[in-house]
Amino acid sequence: MGFITSIGTATPIHRLSQNAVAEFMTRAMQANSVDARKLKTIFKATGIETRYSVIDDYGRSSGFEFYENTPDMQPFPSTRQRLELYKKHALAISLEAVQRCLDQRKDIRKDTITHLVVVSCTGMYAPGLDIDIVKSAGLYSGIERTCINFMGCYAAFNALKIADQACARHRNAKVLIVCAELCSIHFQKEFTEDNVLANALFGDGAAAVLVESHPQEGINLRMESFHCDLATEGEHDMTWSIGDFGFEMRLSSYVPEIIRQGIRRLTRSLLSRIKDGTSHIDYYAIHPGGRKILTAIETELGMTREQNEAAYKVLRNYGNMSSPTVLFVINEISRQLKSSENGKQILSFAFGPGLTLESMILRIQFC
Repeated sequence: MGFITSIGTATPIHRLSQNAVAEFMTRAMQANSVDARKLKTIFKATGIETRYSVIDDYGRSSGFEFYENTPDMQPFPSTRQRLELYKKHALAISLEAVQRCLDQRKDIRKDTITHLVVVSCTGMYAPGLDIDIVKSAGLYSGIERTCINFMGCYAAFNALKIADQACARHRNAKVLIVCAELCSIHFQKEFTEDNVLANALFGDGAAAVLVESHPQEGINLRMESFHCDLATEGEHDMTWSIGDFGFEMRLSSYVPEIIRQGIRRLTRSLLSRIKDGTSHIDYYAIHPGGRKILTAIETELGMTREQNEAAYKVLRNYGNMSSPTVLFVINEISRQLKSSENGKQILSFAFGPGLTLESMILRIQFC
């Protein structure tokens, strides 16, 4: 069984207000007056106030550095150009998250970390980000490496499962997980519902998590149970594909309803392993895929908004960063915990293409 013993998060330097991004998108998507009002309404309805990006063009009205300074932004950046930007920036944000994670464990030596799991769906190259992290962070060159690519917002759960399995097999396992996403490099300018929704929600960020086979001094989150399910009726409502001009997201307005219909079944399956069901769930760490998704889950599970505040706070301050986002939420909760809450439980969810619904139960353990 694995224990989350430390979490570190990081964002790029460019902090953008949602209003500024909406103004950029209105111009870049060449929206007419009717479409402009629709776009700004959608942006406001997200509940996002600020997001971060490796591209500061989104906060400008002219003088762009990555996009062309033409009315239609032609020639539009190719997939090659976008992945070059990914390679340039993904390592730096990953290393910042790793450093913040390990700073909380002053006693740990980097050469004792046994496994590295790197998660990303917004870029790839080889030799990859995993090898760059090993070299730049000073990790053991023989570390066991695993990469999880192109799985989307729920991929952190798969990384945590791998870490949990490693801890079960190796009594002294120390698994470093790094989730790094640069969603904003894949901006699409055609005015479609999918593009407007994606442009309204996604930002850039990274999270690093240390999972160990034994609890450490202070707060630990013991991974007790996982459960995954598919809502196949939503197979075509959330997709992520590679296009000629970046990666393309399909994110239909039906996704919150599909998740609402599937979440009770998912929760029932997970909680069937717990004697007292939801009555002993003390905290919720829900991936904030969007405000409508959060309210749909609250309705279905009978939660209050206050119980979901950590997710709203992350959404408000960072937007949806894909795979690191749920780790930001878990970190937000863990920073508030006190020793008196030893033994309490956290129920966590994340969602992605498939339509995949992932769930996990964590138990708080202080040492």
